[in-house]
Amino acid sequence: MTTINLADRAVDLGEWAARTTDADRLFEESVRDWLADNLVGDFANLRGRGGPGSEHEFFAERLEWDRHLAAAGWTCLGWPVEHGGRGATIGQRIIFHREYARAGAPARVNHLGEELLGPTLIEYGTPEQQRRFLPHIVDVTELWAQGYSEPGAGSDLAGVATSAVLDDDRWVINGQKIWTSLAHLSQWCFVIARTEKGSTRHKGLSFLLVPLDADGVTIRPIQQITGTSEFNEVFFDDAKTSADLIVGEPGDGWRVAMGLLQFERGVSTLGQQVGFRRELDDLIDLAKHNRAIDNPEIASRLRRATVGLTVMEANARRTLSGDIVSEAGAASVTKLLWGNWHRDLGELAVAVAGAPSLIGPAATTEGRANDIADPEHVELDEQQRLLLFSRADTIYGGSNEVQRNIIAERVLGLPREARA
Repeated sequence: MTTINLADRAVDLGEWAARTTDADRLFEESVRDWLADNLVGDFANLRGRGGPGSEHEFFAERLEWDRHLAAAGWTCLGWPVEHGGRGATIGQRIIFHREYARAGAPARVNHLGEELLGPTLIEYGTPEQQRRFLPHIVDVTELWAQGYSEPGAGSDLAGVATSAVLDDDRWVINGQKIWTSLAHLSQWCFVIARTEKGSTRHKGLSFLLVPLDADGVTIRPIQQITGTSEFNEVFFDDAKTSADLIVGEPGDGWRVAMGLLQFERGVSTLGQQVGFRRELDDLIDLAKHNRAIDNPEIASRLRRATVGLTVMEANARRTLSGDIVSEAGAASVTKLLWGNWHRDLGELAVAVAGAPSLIGPAATTEGRANDIADPEHVELDEQQRLLLFSRADTIYGGSNEVQRNIIAERVLGLPREARA
């Protein structure tokens, strides 16, 4: 039975790690020992650093940490061995993420390449594309951004206006993407573009791999309410990429893009839950320190948050086991669970912090990397940053409204919502 005890923050997830074999136990020991031996020295300063809302923290040092992981064979665990991975089982990947969280290791910088594009290239890419790109994802020497969302399209991934025309041996791309995570720190972007003139919606799209240092590519970081700049606008003005850097056939981009989203809302959520667990643990520690936990309402909300995270972890296990009714429905349920939970955690964070969370520190003019307009900014504490950044969780990656429509129409078979 799953038990939750806020007094000592013990969480027994029963079969979550499914350690039923000697190989699993040895794997767990090797992960734990390696992290203990290596998260030391300068790397020890990275404990708990990074993640959504905090990607600016020690980015260069975290990149070095990721490459250190790669050198020891701890990146791309679930990839087939022939593509540079370990061929790890789902259970072993769960063990790795759990031990990584327990060690307080920093947020990874290579999520989009390792968890999204890499599996997509293994599934849909050509042998030449796999040989060109996969090794550099494994060793973390090339970082990737995701070119899906566009201005005015909201959560409608089929609302693509960016176009690409094949001109001899090059695709010529024109258009704009927005909310492009970490594009200003990446070398490549996978882009959904409309390659069939006159096509609409899901038809006529192609999945292109585009170098971000190409002529005609402009990246403008977007300053967020948190004062940081993790998202970007990316403009393509006659930008070019090689004709062979298309994944799948021309016009087949929607199928490839949806395949990638299944990876995004599948095993990759394990890494996300590492960050969630750390945030919740830190919040419980704060509540104990400032005695907010003595407030029955706060204590109850912390218990509900702990239960909610346990539910998310159980749902991830159910989804990964294949015991699901609908892939589309499972992905939407996952997004609804974590989006709402994390938004609520942000609100709980400032409640735990109390009145001081309503007042920011004095503004500073020292400046920082990636300032956009005015270098004067207010440094937020962890609770304030969590509150502000998590407001976006129910919007990006598919808004709550869109996810509920998918569940209603594709899983429950309810009538399609009236659309203009």
